Amino acid sequence: MALNIEDYALISDCHSAALVGRDGSIDWLCLPRYDSASMFAALLGHENDGRWLLAPADSTATSTRSYQGDTFVLSTVWTTATGQVEVLDFMPHGDGRADLVRRVRGISGTVHMTQDLRIRFGYATIMPWVRQLKGEAVWGLVAIAGPDAVVMRGPELRAADHRHVSHFDVTTGDTIDAHMTWYPSHRDTPPAIDIDAAHAETCAWWQKWASCCSHQGPLRAQVVRSLLVLRALTHERTGGIVAAATTSLPEQIGGTRNWDYRYVWLRDASLTLEVLLSHGYELEADAWRAWLLRAIAGDPGDVQIMYGLSGERYLPEHELTGLPGYKGSSPVRVGNGAVDQFQSDVIGEVMVALHAARAAGVRENEFSWPLQRALMSFLEKNWRRADQGIWEVRGQPREFTHSRVMVWAAFDRAVRGIEECGLDGPLDRWKTLRDEVRTDIETRAFDVARNSYMQYCGSTEVDASLLVLPQVGFCAPTDPRMLGTVAAIEADLMRDGLLLRYRTHAAVDGLPPGEHPFLACSFWMVEQYATSGRLDDANALMNRLLGFVNDVGLLSEEYDVTNGHQMGNTPQALSHLALVRAADAIMAAGS
Repeated sequence: MALNIEDYALISDCHSAALVGRDGSIDWLCLPRYDSASMFAALLGHENDGRWLLAPADSTATSTRSYQGDTFVLSTVWTTATGQVEVLDFMPHGDGRADLVRRVRGISGTVHMTQDLRIRFGYATIMPWVRQLKGEAVWGLVAIAGPDAVVMRGPELRAADHRHVSHFDVTTGDTIDAHMTWYPSHRDTPPAIDIDAAHAETCAWWQKWASCCSHQGPLRAQVVRSLLVLRALTHERTGGIVAAATTSLPEQIGGTRNWDYRYVWLRDASLTLEVLLSHGYELEADAWRAWLLRAIAGDPGDVQIMYGLSGERYLPEHELTGLPGYKGSSPVRVGNGAVDQFQSDVIGEVMVALHAARAAGVRENEFSWPLQRALMSFLEKNWRRADQGIWEVRGQPREFTHSRVMVWAAFDRAVRGIEECGLDGPLDRWKTLRDEVRTDIETRAFDVARNSYMQYCGSTEVDASLLVLPQVGFCAPTDPRMLGTVAAIEADLMRDGLLLRYRTHAAVDGLPPGEHPFLACSFWMVEQYATSGRLDDANALMNRLLGFVNDVGLLSEEYDVTNGHQMGNTPQALSHLALVRAADAIMAAGS
């Protein structure tokens, strides 16, 4: 059975990622990309669905873990009655390969270690053919099935009931390495790597990247770790930014809100880009813009809300019936049906992010502004269309206020591109449309009696996404209408001091009701508090939210306050980028 979500740590090579449990078991791994089929999927089922355990044989052993500095090299120190060992888990960065290293180092005494390897390709549907590696000094095995192959090198493993196990002793000063490499099965087995060099180079790369962070506030450590998460979720070769490293971790145990987040949402990627830009990472902005130009090239009417890591458009959603789901929460899904939705807000997020890139000094190229003009031409004709909104509701389309505000933001940034940056375009027409959209919002999405913006035109409900209005400049954080909206959100959506996205019983999203507070929304409230003069409230809520971060600084999508557990896919880009924005707002308010 899988551990609690907060019991997992991430390791990554900026192409894919693995989740390592407190018990020493890697329960989730997809190679060579984040969205590849899994080879370890115990996270969504049981041990026989694939895992790699490396831990002391002593069941009473205790452990502490941390990353080595500002890296994704995970150090787990195990203490037993007979001694102490350290296990270093990392995915070497920059070698163009799909490697995973587990290094065991003896600290004191002697510790008896156990290793249990169960390779299951294709989301636990394929048992590989395994043979011993020949012709090398170090022991190894090769596992092959279909297009996938893995070579393992390290302590000798023996076959036992469709798994491979080993036991070995580690004494003071010993270093024992276990090294796994995925490769296409039609190619030759790749050679072993220099693990000492790979460790040093991987640590140096992550630490150099983190050192560029411009944030200098009291929450710098949390900000840097969150930025590192965002970098880890960015595919190095394509520039695509996935929303999370996992699929189908439920928003509620036993519920059906289990989605695949291993794709690039234009919205989440745009917001991530803004955060990276504001902290000194212009190169990532250029890479993401190049990804965007490739992904959405063509007819603007064909723009999707999400894509694969290389810009793939065909992401059909289907269920994997062979996996029972995280703690029995089914279905397990691959692909995402939201790919076919119309969400007008995403064009706004893209335009806001690209304007931020211009402001940061990223120059337009021959394709980028013409692409933006094409997006605006599409929006001119379609901005009144109802949509599925930021939360990707599966009920009927509506005129969501957040979507309408992002349409306003799109026209606003297009206008500013002309006025502030000297770009060409129909300035008067876009200014007129910007004003028309604002008038529509103020007259049809604002409840005068309650002094609050509402979830959608004609609605009597509020939505936490309304907290984004000041973030994109639609109104000031201290605008009386915004303060009234905050009061309504606090009254309707605050549960145990945290925010729900919206009241699911309102039958908006076409799904069974019930979910836990959404962490990004509460971070948005921190930002709102800080920017509207409620600094004490901002600090109090921020401190509470930081209490939900796990021992290595990671956050998932939601939090189960009653049972004290993270919920939803992990680590969640939106949660971490919202944390960074909230920390920035607190720092600015206190300066």
